[in-house]
Parts: sequence; structure tokens; C-alpha cells
Amino acid sequence: MTKSPNRLLATVFGTVYLVFGLLGFAFTGGFSFFSTTGGLLLGMLEVNIFHNVVHLMIGAALLIAGLTTIPAARAVNLSVGALLFALGVAGIFLTNTSANVLAINGADNVLHFACAVVLLAVAVGAEKRVAPPRSGATV
Repeated sequence: MTKSPNRLLATVFGTVYLVFGLLGFAFTGGFSFFSTTGGLLLGMLEVNIFHNVVHLMIGAALLIAGLTTIPAARAVNLSVGALLFALGVAGIFLTNTSANVLAINGADNVLHFACAVVLLAVAVGAEKRVAPPRSGATV
């Protein structure tokens, strides 16, 4: 696993998202499932119950893929990266509206964009097959 950037990243990010999903429940007491506001995880990331469930689903997908094969990890990193990027864009428009069923705030948007960039970069850029040097070529 440590020889594959996609598997390593999926496993680490999956574990972190699972932990965030579980920890989030300690801060969502008194908020409804789709509340447009929520508790503050780590003092800055706003979460409601639905947001926690989404973190758990993302974490499970990443962790399972990271523990299986390189193609699976790469595909899930690419998919989750695209999803988080789309969520970051949507979050810009949803923050402070009645449609904000994930209780997303500005700090969430920054984190979603940052995770998206890392996941997409590794999925697209890592583990490309390198052609062997041509015979007679100097390396």
C-alpha cells in the first residue's frame, strides 16, 4: 500500500473522514438532521447530522478503496475529489441559505476544495506508466 500514492491517500483520507464523521456527532446535539446550521467541529467546521453521515460515507468509500486495489483507489479518489470540488462550488452559493441542508460554512468550503485538489491531483498524476528508456539512449 505504501508504494501506491492512490492507495495510501485513500486510506489516510478515508480514516480522517470516518473520524470526522464520528466526532461530528458529539457537536450536533440539538440540531435536526437537515438543519441549515450546526455545531462546530474543531471550533470552525460547521456540521449537522446529515453532514456527519456524508463524512462517514465518503470515509468508508475511500478506506475500502484504499485497502483494495490501485485502480479502485484511483477511481474513488477521482470520484470523491470531483464530488468535493462540486460541493465546494455549491457551498459558495448555499452558505447562509435555506437550501444549506449540510450546514456548510466558509471553513468547510476551504477544506472541501483543499481535499478535492489533493485527491484529484493524486488520482490524475500518480502511478502513470513510464516507458522504459530506448536502447542506446542515455539516462
